[in-house]
Amino acid sequence: MAGQRWARCPGGVWSLLLLSLLGGLLSACTQAPDATLRIGLPTAATTLDPRFATDATSWRLCRLLYEAPVDFDAQFMPKPALMRWALQDATHYRFTLNGEHRFSNGQPLTVTDVAATYRAILDPALASPHRASLANIVAITVVNPATVEFELARPDPLFPGLLVIGVLPASAAAQPSGPTPAPGSGAFVLREPPAAKRYAFTRRADAQAFEFLVVDSEITRALKLVRGELDLVQGGFAPENVAWLSEHADLVVSQRAGSTFSYLGFNLAEGPTKDLRVRQALALAVDRQAIVRHVFHGQARLAEALLIPEHWAGAPDLPHLAHDPARARALLTESGYSPAHPLTLSYKTSSDQLRLRIATILQAQLAEVGVVLKIQSYDWGTFYADIKGGRFELYGLSWVGLQLPDIFRYAFHSASVPPTGANRGRYASAEVDGLIEAAEASLDLKTRAARYRDIQTALARDLPVLPLWYEDFVIVRRARLLGYDTNASGDYDGLAHVRLPETP
Repeated sequence: MAGQRWARCPGGVWSLLLLSLLGGLLSACTQAPDATLRIGLPTAATTLDPRFATDATSWRLCRLLYEAPVDFDAQFMPKPALMRWALQDATHYRFTLNGEHRFSNGQPLTVTDVAATYRAILDPALASPHRASLANIVAITVVNPATVEFELARPDPLFPGLLVIGVLPASAAAQPSGPTPAPGSGAFVLREPPAAKRYAFTRRADAQAFEFLVVDSEITRALKLVRGELDLVQGGFAPENVAWLSEHADLVVSQRAGSTFSYLGFNLAEGPTKDLRVRQALALAVDRQAIVRHVFHGQARLAEALLIPEHWAGAPDLPHLAHDPARARALLTESGYSPAHPLTLSYKTSSDQLRLRIATILQAQLAEVGVVLKIQSYDWGTFYADIKGGRFELYGLSWVGLQLPDIFRYAFHSASVPPTGANRGRYASAEVDGLIEAAEASLDLKTRAARYRDIQTALARDLPVLPLWYEDFVIVRRARLLGYDTNASGDYDGLAHVRLPETP
């Protein structure tokens, strides 16, 4: 099989050899454990302000610091969290606080804080990236000290699921984001101002200290786990490194099916990928199944759409996108490319080693159909800023924590170009805009789900992004960290309950 030539690239072998050598050297100098629990992160957070958090690391850390009115259950339906709700009429929701909550500075959390937070997100001057998803709100009214009412422009039975952004004190909500995050009411508090690669948290219930440490190198993260310098790393390991880590008796490896959607993003506003035929050719040239088989070793499954098929608004019947290099070459010829005039594209990715490995495989696969792929890797902050700014031809990224189908407006409506939303490829389709608006106007969930399936069918045809796979979450923890688990979104909420073994 053609793909096996590159699928057996020596990168994973060399990393295993290096890990084995260094692991042996470090086995005799394992760090003595202390009371602080340390979690390794592959990328830094871009912000700890929930009003602006869009990347996975920022979102997950903000969930620890701030409580949101609503969360989701295992079926991706909204459930009460900080607040419960009641529908007054078709366009009026009343939310009531569930008990007493306090910010980390001791100040009580009231519905005034809830109202101020969401009014700030809706304020164009703040330029929150979440503003577009909340555009249906026309008024926020404090009814009494425990109750706030949201008035909508149109009925939306799923509206509560939009209130998942953490609540700030009213005094901070009206201010722009500062270097030190505002107090939150979550299970954790920031112990000191965030550093470039370190976030020091304290669990409020028992003062247990946690540190989130950014360790860019996958091999270094693995070695730090072995040496005892990290207690937990979630995701970001190539399967061969997971296998190596599982051989260590003091490490526990577990796996959970995830909803993280990995994709290739195209620039539809300018450049070669503006042409649908080019996007189709690239999609046909990428052998996704070979990458899942040889790189992920069962820790991912193919994706045909953003939402996993089990989601109530998923599209399980979408046709499988086949690997067809011959058809890819024909489409490139139709588009004016040839061996004498090859299609040359830049591909932007982060400096994470697994992502770089995937990039080199994509480079080899595309070379087989005559495409020259130039890989550009950057630190996470630079990479993410370029993607949000539209400075790319082709990039690889993942959507983490997809819950509500409002993602279609946020990522694909023509009005959702950053900073208003996350339509980073500048996709514009009157048909899809209309389908999004029709879905949002439907009060019947069955009808709404059908419209969302229509949207996913149109996206599969237009290819504003190329779906790749849904990645599982692999958790590697030291045995002393007890009681940890995550969910399909890979959140760190389980840290609120972990413990160390009791000392005799």
